[in-house]
Amino acid sequence: MDIRKIESELFSYQDLSYAQLQIRTIPTVDASRIIGVRTPQLRLFAKRLYKESDTVSFLNELPHKYFDEDQLHAFIISLEKDIDICIANVEAFLPYVDNWATCDQMSPKAFKKDPERLLPYIDEWIRSDKTYTVRFAVGMLMEHFLDERFDTKYADMVAGLRSDEYYINMMIAWYFATALAKQYDACIPYIEEHRLDTWTHNKAIQKSVESYRITDERKLYLKSLKIRKK
Repeated sequence: MDIRKIESELFSYQDLSYAQLQIRTIPTVDASRIIGVRTPQLRLFAKRLYKESDTVSFLNELPHKYFDEDQLHAFIISLEKDIDICIANVEAFLPYVDNWATCDQMSPKAFKKDPERLLPYIDEWIRSDKTYTVRFAVGMLMEHFLDERFDTKYADMVAGLRSDEYYINMMIAWYFATALAKQYDACIPYIEEHRLDTWTHNKAIQKSVESYRITDERKLYLKSLKIRKK
């Protein structure tokens, strides 16, 4: 589908009240780039384009003018079934991702079939100087390597990150809160030994305490590990 037709259809789904909400919650995106298309509508549009159209030209049209096009791009990538094509598309797109929403909503189905194929790329992405490439790498470790594929070497990769970027540190905290829910015995030492920076350490504890997947007894212990400001 022609890019102008895609933009025209996106504007036909515009919800100005939703656009205002996104402007407030996604501050790294210029307000003029936000059309205001709700996520369910974007997902439906992405599915239709993926099934009925050649999306190559749209995926190659980078950078996109609108945030909603970035969202559409992320959803189309997530539908790709061929893992090689999917990885290539992710690599091409990541440098242009400039917000947490687009980053976090990119969850390719193809990766679930063979997560091990991701590891060399995750190792590269996590060392990037781009905020949302690093965030995506941590997100992929959280999504695919916290269950039967878990290994402390992956937690080490995340714990070794140091950044001044809020959106990286928040994802690190989210990773360890999820890790404590799924791999408590293996991951509690990262908190006990203060292996994260202070802000991220405390945020990981906060998110753990808010989780319904962690027992009250463990929550009480985690609260005792919070680093108090002097």
